[in-house]
Amino acid sequence: MSSGILGLRTAIYHVADLQAARDWYTQQFGVAPYFDEPFYVGFDIGGYELGLLPSESSSTGKEESVVAYWGVGNIQEAYDRFLSRGAIEWEAPTEVGEGIVVAKVKDPWGNVIGLIYNPNFHAKV
Repeated sequence: MSSGILGLRTAIYHVADLQAARDWYTQQFGVAPYFDEPFYVGFDIGGYELGLLPSESSSTGKEESVVAYWGVGNIQEAYDRFLSRGAIEWEAPTEVGEGIVVAKVKDPWGNVIGLIYNPNFHAKV
């Protein structure tokens, strides 16, 4: 029986400075946004959407409730690259079993960005 759910499509991050966040994420992911308006910036990251929404709230005090993990080929390199470009260390790369390694950083607006190396999972298009 099918649920009709097609899978994860978009991860949204709320940011206080949309232009600065657009530039920061463009540099981090090496991809220019495909949609760039004052109310929303959207990136196509390997077939999935990363969206930025302007927020009036401060980046301090954001709680971690849901984390989107972005797949990477080399987690240590990706983690180090984020840190070298202004991300804040949140959780160093950690083996969680069966060759899967996860890590987390925070962007300059307090959003948690998950990174995952998972040799056992292959996204279906």
